[in-house]
Amino acid sequence: MQNNPAIEPHAKILYPQAQTQAEISANLAMVKDKISAACLRSGRNPDAVQLLPVSKTIPSSRIQMAYAAGCRAMGENKVQEAQEKAASTQHLADLRWIVIGHLQSNKVRQVCRFASEFHALDSLKLAQALEDQLQKEGRAMDVLVQVNTSGEASKYGLQPAATVAFLHSLKDFSALKVRGLMTLAMLSTHSDQVRSCFQTLRSLRDQLQQNTPQLCELSMGMSGDFELAIEEGATIIRVGQAIFGARATSDQYYWPEKQAKVQQE
Repeated sequence: MQNNPAIEPHAKILYPQAQTQAEISANLAMVKDKISAACLRSGRNPDAVQLLPVSKTIPSSRIQMAYAAGCRAMGENKVQEAQEKAASTQHLADLRWIVIGHLQSNKVRQVCRFASEFHALDSLKLAQALEDQLQKEGRAMDVLVQVNTSGEASKYGLQPAATVAFLHSLKDFSALKVRGLMTLAMLSTHSDQVRSCFQTLRSLRDQLQQNTPQLCELSMGMSGDFELAIEEGATIIRVGQAIFGARATSDQYYWPEKQAKVQQE
């Protein structure tokens, strides 16, 4: 794709708090305008890009405002937080909850009961736990496989070279519907470094699609870099702060440094 020097990924932006439905609606409109502009630059249809609002740290009252503004899916990192919000918004029957953060096997049962999708599958152990629980629940779940495209030890995800074998190992897991790949790009102000992560994921998806045609989705891009991600083929972008405002809770809570691992919005 063309290199757009006007885009500065991960620039230090102060995202003001959106405390009303009108403010959330205005931010959604701004993000959608940027989606359309990025699609225009790259010759894509904006309808091919799904905006996934990320509601971590956001209280249920503001999630209901986002719902009223048209949002029908929310992404969450922490299982307990997501489960509590799902319970408090049960009256919003068509609101879907998508877990996008690293998942421990002991939290699988909860996820299989409230989440519609899981976007961070990164180990065979976790896949087996999800498969077993979904079979018990009598349901299937769409999942995305997380790939570490930056090569940083601080990030979860499979190495690109290991992804083919991993997908092959899932072929008999009937309850897991693998729909695509997810990544978190390098946190850098250099667009070439960020763009390279997205290009790696798209190239990998294109390669895998030759034998796995249902592998369509590319979840990549967040508040600081989603325009670059769209230019490189993202079909799902995960946007939190650009919609709801800066978080009061430290990112270290959501991107833990334990065992040199961090997670994504």
